[in-house]
Amino acid sequence: MNHSKKKKSNIISNRLFIMVFFDILFIMISSFMALYIRFEFKFMEIWPEFLDHYAHILPMTIVTTILIFFLFRLYSSVWEYASTNELIRIICATLCSAFVQLVISYVFPLYMPRSYHVLYWFMLFGLTSLYRFGGRIWKNIHSMGAADKRSVKNVMLIGAGEAANAIIREVEISRYVNMKIQCMIDDDPSRQGKYMRGIPIVGGREKIIDAAQQYRIDEIIFAIPSACAQTRKEILEICKESGCKIVTLPGMYQLINEDVSIAKLKDVEIEDLLGREPIRINVDEILGYVSGKVVLVTGGGGSIGSELCRQIASHNPGQLIIVDIYENNAYDIQQELIRNYPELDLKVLIASVRNTARIESIMETYRPNIVYHAAAHKHVPLMEDSPREAIKNNVFGTYKTARAADKYGVEKFVLISTDKAVNPTNVMGASKRLCEMVVQMMNEKSRTNFVAVRFGNVLGSNGSVIPLFKKQIEEGGPVTVTHPDIIRYFMTISEAVSLVLQAGAYAKGGEIFVLDMGEPVKILDLAENLIKLSGHRVGEDIEIKFTGLRPGEKMYEELLMNEEGLQKTANQKIFIGRPIDFDKDLFEQQLQELNAAANDETSDIRAEIKKVVPTYHYSENGG
Repeated sequence: MNHSKKKKSNIISNRLFIMVFFDILFIMISSFMALYIRFEFKFMEIWPEFLDHYAHILPMTIVTTILIFFLFRLYSSVWEYASTNELIRIICATLCSAFVQLVISYVFPLYMPRSYHVLYWFMLFGLTSLYRFGGRIWKNIHSMGAADKRSVKNVMLIGAGEAANAIIREVEISRYVNMKIQCMIDDDPSRQGKYMRGIPIVGGREKIIDAAQQYRIDEIIFAIPSACAQTRKEILEICKESGCKIVTLPGMYQLINEDVSIAKLKDVEIEDLLGREPIRINVDEILGYVSGKVVLVTGGGGSIGSELCRQIASHNPGQLIIVDIYENNAYDIQQELIRNYPELDLKVLIASVRNTARIESIMETYRPNIVYHAAAHKHVPLMEDSPREAIKNNVFGTYKTARAADKYGVEKFVLISTDKAVNPTNVMGASKRLCEMVVQMMNEKSRTNFVAVRFGNVLGSNGSVIPLFKKQIEEGGPVTVTHPDIIRYFMTISEAVSLVLQAGAYAKGGEIFVLDMGEPVKILDLAENLIKLSGHRVGEDIEIKFTGLRPGEKMYEELLMNEEGLQKTANQKIFIGRPIDFDKDLFEQQLQELNAAANDETSDIRAEIKKVVPTYHYSENGG
């Protein structure tokens, strides 16, 4: 180890010695050439007194200039990655050297021609810069030659601001980036027709398609992190028609933190085309009822559950307890939270909500103030094939967890429900409607405030359509869509969870909160947009195949039943549905019968579900 350190120290010393040696040489050359140029390259015409003064000034100039170079850190920069900052330091250091030389000539006095000091500075600056930036210049020339020998992507930048400048700078200095910035697009007329770091700004967004063809663009980088959602959508809508792959910077915070780099680029996501601003919530309301509380999240390793845990962790809970049956998911969210929130009092437990004794033991030990119940089987086609498991896990897992919450004095119990619970046509949706009824029943007999939050599809959640489409595109297609006219409501995971948290703050008991999911989206449009954003052509590179509606699948989803009214809350995206009244005593009796049917592998469970959920419609020949 000591030998390695000694070797490294020797290398640094040798490099410093070489740099100082060349700088002394440059000072000598610059000093003489300034005089030589002043007398029009005629050595014999140089006045002898100037040669004498030159010989006396030179040693003092060398010593003071080397000291100045040390002061301006010209010997401690990594010149392979030098930028304008280093160039400015060279300018300042060489100007100081010329000024000190001028002072020396007047103080001693050793007068020189007036133009001598200007010519000296010009020569010294040129030689010093060429020596230090020579490696960079050579590398750029070499990489341009090597570009012809390897596959290089032609790239278009959208935006000619700071983010674009940072990306171009990285392309210039990195030997590992196999891309060439061919052109730029910017809507600012004052920038159009100009150049940024030698790259033409060819016009506004109306030039995107033409420029993509003219410059044979392979990839488009959207480099306007400050753009609003509508502007982003409008530009990306044009970009996806170019046939190029599209990537983008994740957010404005990277520009603020000077963290813009090619490594941070990500594929454009389908939510970038939703064309609306992210849903805002009142953070103070959430903080007020979560801060300092013991919060338990069932299904905490899943898509919704893990995002709940992330957002709860950021709101300073007294303790966060994660319960999940699947250990891999639980481990992933545990490690993430330990990294991001080292001060968080975190407990991760492996348990099934179907296990009464285990759930009650957890409630008794940790005494949570708030429970978010996200544990559930949610895949519609799978639950059609295993309907009893949906009832056992979703309905009775909720029932057992709710009873334990009541028994051990939980303040609030929030059920994560779904729009599929409205007039359900599949077992999964019917099971979630039963969960809502369990919550309503428990609220009437308990001091715990039981509520449900109902929302539609979440972009990018496990098992959702977007990850499936992406995988199919990576494999070369086809992308499978059940029906050309099928529509769904969509929201990002973080938006949905933020609204769930705020709805929990509003909860007084018995409510079914309904989230405003915005305008419905055609699944076919999602598929086509994802194909185009990936740089493929629909029907040519990637085919879309229609497979037909799956068992229990609707053409569209509803967020409210006809009997439910809507009541506004302080957040315009959260509404309260008026609960449908039902006989709670009869329902509890029906639950016992349903439990027996779920454990009887020969029973017709769908018929039993229909008795309890009259709005459930199913095919008589369903499994």
